[in-house]
Amino acid sequence: MLSRRGLLATAALLPLPGLSLSLGLARPARAAAPTIRVGSLPFGTVSWEAAVIKARGLDTANGFTLDVVKLAGNDAARIAFLGAQVDTIVGDLLWAARLGNEGRAIRFFPYSTTEGSLMVPGDSPIRTLADLKGKRLGVAGGPLDKNWLLLKAQARDAAGIDLETQATLAFGAPPLLALKLEQGELDAGLLYWTYCARLEPKGFRRLIGSDDIMRAFGATGSMALIGYLLDAETLRDKPEAVAGFARASKAAKEALANDASAWDVVRPLMAVEDEATFLALKRDFLAGIPRRPLASERGDGEKLFAVMARLGGERLVGAGSTLPPGLYFDGSGNG
Repeated sequence: MLSRRGLLATAALLPLPGLSLSLGLARPARAAAPTIRVGSLPFGTVSWEAAVIKARGLDTANGFTLDVVKLAGNDAARIAFLGAQVDTIVGDLLWAARLGNEGRAIRFFPYSTTEGSLMVPGDSPIRTLADLKGKRLGVAGGPLDKNWLLLKAQARDAAGIDLETQATLAFGAPPLLALKLEQGELDAGLLYWTYCARLEPKGFRRLIGSDDIMRAFGATGSMALIGYLLDAETLRDKPEAVAGFARASKAAKEALANDASAWDVVRPLMAVEDEATFLALKRDFLAGIPRRPLASERGDGEKLFAVMARLGGERLVGAGSTLPPGLYFDGSGNG
């Protein structure tokens, strides 16, 4: 029979729950890395970046696990974000500011400076905004879409034309408007950048872009009008994972900018039919990588907010008169 001392000595050699033995030393079992759930739209560029993060292990290398949640559209993305079904989505700066001014602690991490453009057929007689008078104009989104409001204001200020009354307007979904433009049922189309890039190899040209218009309204450079949105709860619950996500996002963009092989996992997600379309999408994605200091982004963001408040009023920007404090996220995880 074993003595009491012998029993205690034997028990000391047995592993405790949650511990492992290695070279005779007990070590705590490694905790699972926190998950960052990012919402992604069908054919959206978020899925491109996410594919690079996963393929290159940038999530595990930065202390988190990336989970891509597929969402049907922008409305579904907003609902999922507000309902905490995802930790982050790529959203609009103005919507983030509106939520912040309504009391929700939202942070905005710049994602892309590439925006929409006004597209016309290559042989179109439309050369200036004034030439849109009497033409059939398709507009992606609704009457309060920021690109439409900016274009309308620029047409009035630079060309003296009221597009609402002097052009025939058709608001609708970008794929349908792009198709109508190709079929000749529209003379011009204000579309999101991915649709513009797909039209270029088919002979269409850009008349004016949102970036051009923003500079006309005082922007000092290409500004990010869309970014990853984060709320205070996510930042509080998993700050290190959020900071890791920000680093992984930047690293994925740098890989796409500097390593052609990084596009190998992206190209199957792009639904491209030819090399010219692939190259146009790649070019515009890379051109949109944010590179400016957050102070510059904030300064131009304030200008945009003032312009949008004047053009769209409270229906667009809410009751706030400026961007909420602390809106821009520096990637540190400190909120």
